[in-house]
Amino acid sequence: MNDILLNTDLDLDFAGGDLVIGDATKQNQQLLVISSKGDWKENPTIGVGAAGYLKDEDEAGLMAEIKTQFEKDGMKVFAIKVSNENIEVSASY
Repeated sequence: MNDILLNTDLDLDFAGGDLVIGDATKQNQQLLVISSKGDWKENPTIGVGAAGYLKDEDEAGLMAEIKTQFEKDGMKVFAIKVSNENIEVSASY
């Protein structure tokens, strides 16, 4: 899915004075995982809030919420792996 890309600071990415456009799938996944419900005014029910799950050491709950949120965003989830605060997700639109 092509969209406006963000840089590593999650700010708009520019190249040559123009916004950078490209495949935003990984970016969208990252934003869904780190966002909490209520962070997005336009859709207050989206967001995984991974930090809370990791703090509670609830890996099963985290994986279930990732799957739910990614599917609500239109992705098909193939695999989710959580280990030592590292989250790997295989999913695509």
